[in-house]
Amino acid sequence: MKPFRSSIAVLCAGLVAAPPSFGQQNPAPASGIPQLQAEHARWYSAISQPYQPRAAAPVNVSNSSRIDSLLRAGNLYLSLQDAIALALENNLDVEIERYEFSIAEADLLRAKSGASIVGIPTTVLPGVPTGAGLALLGSLTTGVASTGEVSSPVALEGLTGVLLSFDPLVTSQLNFGHTTAPQSNTLVTGTSSLVTTNQTANFGVTQAFASGGYATLSYNNIVQDQNSFRSTVNPAITSSLDFTFTQPLLQGFGFAQNNRTIRIAKNNLKAADFVFRQQLVNTVANVVQLYWNLVAAISTVSVNQQAVAVAQKLYDDNQKQVEIGTLAPIEVVRAEAQLATAQQALVAAQSAVLQLEAILKSALSRNGLATPAVLEARVIPTDPIRIPEVEPVQPIQDLVSKALDNRPDLAQSRIQIDNSQIVLSGTRNALLPMLNLVGDMRSNALVGTQNGVFGPPATPGGLPQAPPIANPFFVGGYGSVLAQLFGRDFPTYSIGVNLLLPVRNRAAQANLATATLALRQNQLLLQRQINQVRVDVQNAVIALSQARAQYQAAVKGRVLQEQTLDADQKKLALGATTVYQVIQDQRDLTTAAAAEVTAQATYAGARVQLDVATGSTLDANNVEIDEAKSGRVARAPNPPPAVTPNR
Repeated sequence: MKPFRSSIAVLCAGLVAAPPSFGQQNPAPASGIPQLQAEHARWYSAISQPYQPRAAAPVNVSNSSRIDSLLRAGNLYLSLQDAIALALENNLDVEIERYEFSIAEADLLRAKSGASIVGIPTTVLPGVPTGAGLALLGSLTTGVASTGEVSSPVALEGLTGVLLSFDPLVTSQLNFGHTTAPQSNTLVTGTSSLVTTNQTANFGVTQAFASGGYATLSYNNIVQDQNSFRSTVNPAITSSLDFTFTQPLLQGFGFAQNNRTIRIAKNNLKAADFVFRQQLVNTVANVVQLYWNLVAAISTVSVNQQAVAVAQKLYDDNQKQVEIGTLAPIEVVRAEAQLATAQQALVAAQSAVLQLEAILKSALSRNGLATPAVLEARVIPTDPIRIPEVEPVQPIQDLVSKALDNRPDLAQSRIQIDNSQIVLSGTRNALLPMLNLVGDMRSNALVGTQNGVFGPPATPGGLPQAPPIANPFFVGGYGSVLAQLFGRDFPTYSIGVNLLLPVRNRAAQANLATATLALRQNQLLLQRQINQVRVDVQNAVIALSQARAQYQAAVKGRVLQEQTLDADQKKLALGATTVYQVIQDQRDLTTAAAAEVTAQATYAGARVQLDVATGSTLDANNVEIDEAKSGRVARAPNPPPAVTPNR
């Protein structure tokens, strides 16, 4: 038994001498995600690593090469997929959200150390800059927060109880002391002035465990030299190797109780992924909506250019007829007024295009419009709005089921409920009394050299008093100290329990009630979200159906207005109608053509809205999550057309 105890003592001494454990390393994330990194490894890094800060790399405001490959002759040729790819690579809102993963990983590292966690931000940004021209974007409900508020999937206020430090703590004390103390009784020390010199060298390590307990191993040494001749050994080395532990048996007991912050932090890693997905949904949906609005705005410019051309031709024809005397001069004035109105509408439409181009370019660029080539480039969308001949029929129940499975905001709420349940379990444990098992196991040692201090003569004229002869067992060097310690020659044991019993325990009851109510609120909030999702899907389906009907009516109205204008122009040539009627027909045709363009944009927006409501925005636009996280899209840009479209 004694050799076994000696082996355990040697192991404990090795633990004391070992360096502190290093902090947990962050798991290797996907490439491109901003990381907190320590300095490069050096020969002393194994010791210095826990004390080095982890700094994030400077931000990168340079655009990806994709935007340069799409620039041709002062034009930025954009397909919808290229616009989405540029948003994934350069959009600052997406880049800001990439830090979400590093924040969550740092919080997990904090939780593994035993410290309290701070949670993660769940703010989702709009994805496109605000400014003039956004009125043309139309309303787009993405189901994400963009208020700038910061919330957390962790109910930090519910984390009651004592948090343990899982990082070992090594302590040391080196001290030198000198004391001269007057003695009222010389019987004990043999001198009236006791001079003591102490050299202290103490070491210890403390470690907490997920069971709720913690242990301390301490190694204490005192070298004491006195001018007393009554001591048998002087100087003397007094050492002890002490192991103490405390293990909660009720409150604070168990792995589920003490690793709850780690489980919450791991849940927040999942939540960070859903927050990032929600940001992607927000950004992609708004970029797609902005792209289609720009396509519609350019089509509106074409409609107004045609209206100006028709008004110009009418003005020229009327002027010729006035010159030959077949038409009253007032008709030239009317035609000129119509031309001015058409030109004014054209200028307004062209201005709207410029505004939308600026917003889109800023959303697809890291440095906004600071790059001259981007600032001066005209955006040429290469994809038209396509409306299928037949709308695919999907049962509303299937769409709702798809939304409930795919919506990132619902996934975040489910994680919030899971975290609330974890908090509740820990709070319920805090309701128990405190009953701790405590123990102490110590080994003591004392060695030194034969005291060589002689005292005053016992009788006048006699010889100095010699110190007493020391027991040979206590005479020796530091090796004798280790032999006594590891041999357990002078052991000390103790074990017991400590009970702390709150009489009324009102604070713990209140904390449990608060945590329970918070869980119930989160459950109801999730149900409210589910109800709202059903409404969102239903409204999106209705909006898409209405948009299709509106487009079909607009196409029919435009065709009828073209036929009406053609008929009245023929009547005017025969003198069967008036110029005013032709001008009115031109206005009606322009209005009908603009209504058709608006209906196309409305349909495209309704399709975007349905994708958002069902959580299929990323799949519908071929967005790869790994590419979005890395900020590098593998797909090559679409080649620009050979002929530059006319504006």
